[in-house]
Amino acid sequence: MKWTKTALKELEKAPEFVRDMAKKKVEGVVTEKGKESVTLKDVQDVFEEYMSFMESDPQEKKTTIAIVRCDRISEACPGSACLLSLQARKVNFKAYGENAQLVAMFTCGGCPGRRISRLLNNLIKTVKVDVVHLSSCMTKDAYQPPCPHREAIVTMIEKKGLTVVAGTHH
Repeated sequence: MKWTKTALKELEKAPEFVRDMAKKKVEGVVTEKGKESVTLKDVQDVFEEYMSFMESDPQEKKTTIAIVRCDRISEACPGSACLLSLQARKVNFKAYGENAQLVAMFTCGGCPGRRISRLLNNLIKTVKVDVVHLSSCMTKDAYQPPCPHREAIVTMIEKKGLTVVAGTHH
């Protein structure tokens, strides 16, 4: 499919990790319209429709939350206790009002937390994460020893300007 130069330049505004997916979506929408080339307006229309969830009302401050889980423990734990605790605003989520929003929940990627920095960099660019909760499986020794890399992980997250909270549902 042909792309105008301005359309390609607009596509470059999409975060690199979703750019191929965004390009396919734009081409699909354009094809559905029966067109043979992509214009700047086509890209803008698709971006507006599919990226508007990231825009917030400036009058309404939301606290955006990411939860990082232990990769090893995730094989046995579906993460439901973390999510239910957040939804009910219990335990380590008590301080959040109704405007708190979970924007990501992912595993560390295995010791020593090899995927956390990369994923947080992507989130910072797209959704502006405010708080990162290290799940209870990484911080408490109720079921197993806590993460041996926890202190280094906390330091790395704080260097990104993010607040770290130890624990979710315990």
